[in-house]
Amino acid sequence: MNKKSLRTLAAALSLTLMTGVLAACGGGEGKNENKNTLSGTITAVGSTALQPLVQESAKNYRAKNPDSIINVQGGGSGTGINQVIEGSVEIGNSDVTAESKIKDKEKLKELVDHKVCAIGFSIVVNKDVKVDSLSKEQLQKIFTGEITNWKDVGGQDLPINVVNRPASSGTRATFVDTIMNGKSEKEGLGTIQDSSGSVEKTVTSTPGSISYLALSYLTEEKRSDLKLVKIDGVEASKENIVSKKYPFWSYEHMYTKGEATGLTKSFIEYVMSDENKALVEKLGYIPIGDFK
Repeated sequence: MNKKSLRTLAAALSLTLMTGVLAACGGGEGKNENKNTLSGTITAVGSTALQPLVQESAKNYRAKNPDSIINVQGGGSGTGINQVIEGSVEIGNSDVTAESKIKDKEKLKELVDHKVCAIGFSIVVNKDVKVDSLSKEQLQKIFTGEITNWKDVGGQDLPINVVNRPASSGTRATFVDTIMNGKSEKEGLGTIQDSSGSVEKTVTSTPGSISYLALSYLTEEKRSDLKLVKIDGVEASKENIVSKKYPFWSYEHMYTKGEATGLTKSFIEYVMSDENKALVEKLGYIPIGDFK
């Protein structure tokens, strides 16, 4: 081989090596040109009510995009909104609007709201409580400490044990907005539980207890250990929510800081897609398209 050929070969090898190094150094969100799928890592944090849908959607999305990693965590709607504003996560999941959690208008301008579905909530009580329906007024009096015994709302002579959610909870914010009509619950009343699982366990094991849970969490198995209470005689169901007969529900939001791009944009679009609609309904959520 002559010197000119050797120099040509050496240059080609050098270019190949450099291309490989540059490809290996690439991080964040990107496109895998060989597989035509997105790659990278993103994190979604916030609402525990929306968490089951985001987790299952992430599993299905990754089956189609094996080079993508989507971390999903709870922590409450307030946590999700604050972390996405800080730029520490790509997606902030929330049961409530960012306006209800963030008062800084300049920070709010940085956020983009992706309304992905709707969710209903139900009042739940210990299964031994002999009450099938409560009015909004009765619920307000229970959670402000004015009514403290089930006999005062048509039940047996049994103290009412309130189980509430922390201030960061979007479910609690929805409860205050739709059921309490903005009235504040009595400070220090009952106990505070920071997740749907701990609410379920506490209500199941505590005589006379009352709280609220997302319908998406209330699987058939979990419903057998709790009693779902109607509001003003209306059952918590998709039909009653869509027709606006039932008051305790909210839209679910996935917030991004600025317009979503790359893997973040692709994943949010997948969550809202027709392809994912069956999963949305299976898990107890209501597709956005069902609202007229």
